[in-house]
Amino acid sequence: METKQFKAESKRLLDLMINSIYTHREIFLRELISNSSDAIDKIYYKALTDDSITFNKEDYYIKIIPNKEERILEIRDTGIGMTKEELEENLGVIAKSGSLNFKKEEKIEDGHDIIGQFGVGFYSAFLVADTVTVISKALESDTAYKWESKGKEGYTIEPCSKDSVGTTIILKIKEKSEEEDYDKYLDEITLKSIIKKYSDFIRYPIKMNMKNRKLKEGSKDEYEEFIEEKVVNSRVPIWKKNKNELKEEDYINFYHDKHYGFDNPVKYIHTSVDGAVCYNAILYIPENVPFDFYTKEYEKGLELYSNGVMIMNKCKELLPDYFSFVKGIVDSEDLSLNISREVLQHDRQLRLIAKNIKNKVKNELKTLIKKDREKYEIFYKAFGRQLKYGIYENYGQEKETLQDLIMFYSSKEKKLVTLDEYVSRMREDQKYIYYASGESVDRIEKLPQTEMVLDKGYEILYFTEDVDEFAIKMLMKYKEKEFKSVSSGDLGIEDDKSKEESKEEIEANKELFEEMKNILKDKVKEVKASKILKKHPVCLTNEGEISIEMEKVLKQMPNNNGVKADKVLEINTDHEVFKALKNACENDKEKLSLYTNLLYNQALLVEGLSIEDPVEFTNDICKIMK
Repeated sequence: METKQFKAESKRLLDLMINSIYTHREIFLRELISNSSDAIDKIYYKALTDDSITFNKEDYYIKIIPNKEERILEIRDTGIGMTKEELEENLGVIAKSGSLNFKKEEKIEDGHDIIGQFGVGFYSAFLVADTVTVISKALESDTAYKWESKGKEGYTIEPCSKDSVGTTIILKIKEKSEEEDYDKYLDEITLKSIIKKYSDFIRYPIKMNMKNRKLKEGSKDEYEEFIEEKVVNSRVPIWKKNKNELKEEDYINFYHDKHYGFDNPVKYIHTSVDGAVCYNAILYIPENVPFDFYTKEYEKGLELYSNGVMIMNKCKELLPDYFSFVKGIVDSEDLSLNISREVLQHDRQLRLIAKNIKNKVKNELKTLIKKDREKYEIFYKAFGRQLKYGIYENYGQEKETLQDLIMFYSSKEKKLVTLDEYVSRMREDQKYIYYASGESVDRIEKLPQTEMVLDKGYEILYFTEDVDEFAIKMLMKYKEKEFKSVSSGDLGIEDDKSKEESKEEIEANKELFEEMKNILKDKVKEVKASKILKKHPVCLTNEGEISIEMEKVLKQMPNNNGVKADKVLEINTDHEVFKALKNACENDKEKLSLYTNLLYNQALLVEGLSIEDPVEFTNDICKIMK
């Protein structure tokens, strides 16, 4: 019998595919089952137009038969089968798609889900098999044919006997090696697990003979094993069911079945889209942060299916980083796949699905804010930091998407509020959205810098996370209102004190503040009379883009290059301390130096900054007490 050679390019492609394209050998079973499903689909489509063909769904199935003794794995289907010419054409040229030709010949429109490509996917069988045999009998044919190959050496085709229409693929599984345990592809439990993982939602039953146990007849505690044929796939995925058929518990059970989390989701989203791109999706917003969420080990992404066949376990392209907490699946007929279903082309369809999912998640979260605030706040306490990182990353490109989702603690409401809620309450004379940064709400409430803003009756947003101020700097403004830190040099508030301050008073204090600046040297950029302090004697403010809180965060980072805020020491000229400073300036320069260092260190402590020399600070306090 003549051995026919693959074309030269097919040999190279076969070698490349076996050694490079597929990274997980187990996907061979997914590919072969998909081809079997296609073969059954083809009979179904022919039956739609040919009255002589009766399509009884119960007669069509796929069966997996492992034989450990012979090291044989069979995949049988009751599909349309192949003629000698089709075997030659489809299997003799790698990457030749029989399904694609069938769609063209039968004029099946795009959108009908024939998913297999009897070509490259079929040749994944050589990942686990030394010899691949295909026995096939085509519909309306009296003769069956056997195609056989050991890989790059070529293939043979000869007539053979087969009782029924369909195809049987026989794999001679490789011997176990140090690198790979091929024995597992003959184990019923492993095979069932692979089918559940990749092919659980193939529309036709996938059958296997499985071992089972039962009580021996007449015995109360003695069991015997027996073999039972079982359907091992679920067949109808939840996302293809009508929403009216499903209850909340069905979605929750699916969440747990897929091991998306041990918690219950705050929100589930079931969406079906028909338009420029068609897909079904079930998305979940978790309640709790996964233990590894903020580590390098965490993998974002949605499960990606093509017509019920899993393509990727984690398709990260479907989610932006700031929505990486979203779990779920996407199933589409429109995805363009290259030579392996395992590797996606980043084509227009995938980008469209990703864009739609991003907008869907955003809109559902906005709805949650309005309709179920309690649930949104549970979600936000878990993942709000991630949203704020999303604003900061990529130079604020996504700020329009995220700005209505972020929340901060309000000095007025004593709870989390959105930026929209803050702006809606702003007084007519208020120029800015005011915020204060600190380690906690309690610490911020005690900051001297908040005095004037609160006295004016203005609301302050409290920033307690390290990312907050960085995100706001990127946001710059919201609804035409700029953000302003209470620690900035100019709050845009003209009070009576600043109006009445005369040039003479400024000149009178000039010497004192210059002396204090010289004492502190480069620790501060300036010492000046405060326009914002009411009761407190001293505080630190900053000039420029780097705030004191931002300096704290940057100091903790490697390669921070010593980035510092331009600090200004502000003195309350209405406080009794100021009189002591004036007196020391005029009569005792040593005491002025003591007072200046004490006030500066006091301001550092209020800001939550470390004192450069704690010993010197305690000694200075002792000097005051003498």
